Amino acid sequence: MLTQFNSTSLHRHINASYKFDNFSPSIVEILAAQQTPEGSTWYQGTADAVRQNLRTFLEESHEYFIILSGDQLYRMEYRDIIQQHIVGGADLTIACIPVNREAATSFGIMETDETSKITRFVEKPTDPKILSELRMKPELLRELNEPDHQELYLASMGIYVFNRKLLEECLNNDLPDFGKNIIPSIIGTCNVHAYIHRGYWEDIGTIRSFFDANLNLCDPHPQYNFYSPGAPIYTEPRFLPASVVEETVVHRAMISDGCQIRSAQLDRCVIGIRSIINAGSKLRNTVVMGADYYESDKGGTPTGWIPIGIGRDCIIEDAIIDKNARIGDGVIITQHDKDENSEGPDYYIRDGIVVVPKNGVIPPGTKI
Repeated sequence: MLTQFNSTSLHRHINASYKFDNFSPSIVEILAAQQTPEGSTWYQGTADAVRQNLRTFLEESHEYFIILSGDQLYRMEYRDIIQQHIVGGADLTIACIPVNREAATSFGIMETDETSKITRFVEKPTDPKILSELRMKPELLRELNEPDHQELYLASMGIYVFNRKLLEECLNNDLPDFGKNIIPSIIGTCNVHAYIHRGYWEDIGTIRSFFDANLNLCDPHPQYNFYSPGAPIYTEPRFLPASVVEETVVHRAMISDGCQIRSAQLDRCVIGIRSIINAGSKLRNTVVMGADYYESDKGGTPTGWIPIGIGRDCIIEDAIIDKNARIGDGVIITQHDKDENSEGPDYYIRDGIVVVPKNGVIPPGTKI
């Protein structure tokens, strides 16, 4: 796992969540950006991140490498793409998902022949003529049980299976990114195939997409299903008490363990672990990340400080409240009538979503 900016809490979570016994060959190892004899820069892109750690990867005799992106939400059986890669004799296999014309301008788009071999790759095409040329062929649409006239495109998911030799050759340069630089340069000279993923997939690399993907989990029929049989989601075992919800009106919400919610209203909200929401507060379209600890475990709230959590009689809409935030009584947070990209003391607005960062403090009576 390759990480860089502000990743301490992520490292802590991964280390606490994924532990394997001595009888299993499985490991999860975190490789953060670091100074090396070859250079001392942050990762400049996906390819550069792998390149800076290639020496570590090649210490073992693995023949195939699967490269995944960390800012996506999906469920995939990786054994299927690896099997197709091996059976098809590919040098590189790229996981793809069908998207419409509007979405196609935001992705790397591929054109394939009848054997799923990629014959053309265009990064974020906008030219109408090129888009028309890249449309999925009728025979491929029929194979996927889609109408022949459907205007769909094969978009790269940023998931790659490389043969060892090709990976070494592709990174023997200073090109920073797989999608923008390396893959377009090898189409036509290497055997590159497409693997078509038919399940849910969402890129959550922006505030808006992260926000929408989280709140979609509250809907009656969410696109991503946590209750898929045979595919459980593993996380850190925290052994928290069950949540306490008193005299609260809840309309579509996911509430995690260890929460205390009293006389509040929740409308389409995701409530994270150890969240505290006090009487009279109303939350709508809000993601509350929760807290890393209970203040009572650390001797209580320091004198003069606002307690961690949501105070009394607050109104919060279209917002992400990060961990350990302290929201005072009577605070109003809403993105209405504001620039969708602006900021203020201990908050900022991105893509029309108000974000209170980790450990942020919003004084009582504040109106955002």
